[in-house]
This record gives sequence, structure tokens and C-alpha cells, in this order.
Amino acid sequence: MNLITLQNYLDNASFLILFITMLVYWGGAAFPRIAYLQMLGTAGVSIASLCIAALLGARWLEAGYFPISNLYESLFFLAWGVTVAHLIAEWMSQSRLVGVVTTPVAMAITAFAALTLPKDMQASAPLVPALKSNWLMMHVSVMMISYAALMVGSLLAIAFLVVTRGQEIELRGSSVGTGGYRLKNSLSSSQPTNTTLNAKNVGGNTAVMTAVNTTTTINTLSPQRLSIADTLDNISYRIIGLGFPLLTIGIIAGAVWANEAWGSYWSWDPKETWAFITWLVFAAYLHSRITRGWQGRKPAILAASGFVVVWVCYLGVNLLGKGLHSYGWFF
Repeated sequence: MNLITLQNYLDNASFLILFITMLVYWGGAAFPRIAYLQMLGTAGVSIASLCIAALLGARWLEAGYFPISNLYESLFFLAWGVTVAHLIAEWMSQSRLVGVVTTPVAMAITAFAALTLPKDMQASAPLVPALKSNWLMMHVSVMMISYAALMVGSLLAIAFLVVTRGQEIELRGSSVGTGGYRLKNSLSSSQPTNTTLNAKNVGGNTAVMTAVNTTTTINTLSPQRLSIADTLDNISYRIIGLGFPLLTIGIIAGAVWANEAWGSYWSWDPKETWAFITWLVFAAYLHSRITRGWQGRKPAILAASGFVVVWVCYLGVNLLGKGLHSYGWFF
């Protein structure tokens, strides 16, 4: 079996494994008492990650350069990064909900690369002169790994928003998750009450909410859902905290490479501009968490919006076919 045939088997196998694994995680969420489904899901993601790594390794041997120079290769590298970030997040949280939200994205990426892209875009080709640099591995690989980590963190933030939908909650304790979540003031119309709610804010003071002669009833989340929300938010924060420094390093490495190749550190190329926007979005999220200026769902909404921003930066800009970064993606 030659390397090209092996690649064809591996890309289809990774898609199939991720598809089955997605169904396993969804089944585990629907039937939480079946404990072994989470173990099967973790095993499935691990096998898929190994298949994608083997695919990239075979590609490297065949082409003779680090396999991240065109859309097909970068999509599989991104899918591999998502699977690795998934395994890290699941190891930290021990929650099956991680796989519920991450495996559909990893499966969709592999499906797009293996089943949708035409064969000529899947085939390896000699590097264009601008990409014949050691900076290719340093800059592009770090950027792709950061995209994968930020995507997983954003997906967990979206899951947090779904779990806490219809409720207003506040963060209790440290922004790194040593405290927990509790309901803040989710009120709906039901019966007259005269209510005073006391809740410690993040700074340690007491925030008092008084509802006088109003028609209110307090709706609460179950302790289980609050625990799930706390876990999702904590792991989202940690994974984004891992991806953001990588994004920063990748942007700096890209600036150095740009100066070497084009004679300028920064040209406000569309790709560079959106990378900077992506950096600003997640910097704002981390700033809001570290300074504790925002609580509950607000920073999660900002993190969730980062999922769209990352995809625009990674793929959307290249659809325009403009800028210095257009080669190697869409011609």
C-alpha cells in the first residue's frame, strides 16, 4: 500500500470514527445512566486523533514538507487540534458534555476536507517559494493549534449558555473556577411578593436586590445543572486561557516571517487584520474574567462570539481570494 492510498483510507476512517463517536456522546447525554458510553466516546476521539496524526505523518513523508500548506492539510490539522483540545478538556472536567459539542465540529471539518474538497485540492503539490521557510511550521502550526483551542473553549461557552438559558446567574469566587455559580435574579411573573435577595458579588461586597410590591416568582436551576454550568464555564476559561497565548505567539511569529519575506512586520492584510480582531475578542474575554468586571452569562456570550470570529479569520477571509495570504488556500 502506497502513502497516497493510506491517506485516502485514513481520512475516511477519521470521518467515520468521529461520526460514530458523536452519536455515542449524544447517546450518553440522552441516557446518562449508561456510564460506559463516555469511555467509548473518549476512546473514539483518541483513535480518530491517532488516525489524523498518521494521515498528516504520511502526508509529510510523501510531500517532504510539513503538511499544512493547503486547505486540505490545514483542515485535518485543525481537526487534529480540536480532538487534542477535546481530550484535554474532558480530562480536566470529566464531563460527557464536552464531547457533545466538540465531536460534531471535528466530524464536520473532516467531512468537508475528505468528502467535499475536489481531488486536485486534496493532492499535495510543491511549495510556492514564499512558503519555503522554517517559519511555515512555527507560525502556521501554532496558529492552527490556537484556533483549535479557542474553538473548543468557545463551544464550551455556548454549551454553558444553553445549560443556563432563561436564568441570570453570577460568578461566586475566583474566575478560575474555585468558587462556583449560583442564581442571581431570574424572575418570572406569577404571584405578588415582597422580596429582598442578598448575593455576594465577586468583589466580596453584598449586592442587595429588592423587589417591593411586584409580581414575581424565583425560578431556580437544579443543583445538577448549576454544577454542570460551573464545570463548563471553568473548562471554557481554562482552554481559552491555553489558546490565547498560542495565538499571541503565532501572530508574533507571523510578523517576524512577514518582515523576512515581505520587508514589513505588519501590512494590515485581511488575514492579519482578522487575526488581530480575534486576538482582541479573546483578550476582552480574559480581561473581563480576570478583572471580574463581568459575571455569569456576559463573558460567555463574548467567548461564544469568538467561535464565529475564529472561523472568519481562518476560512472566511480566504474566500475573498485577496491579500498576501491567499496562496495555498483558494486560487
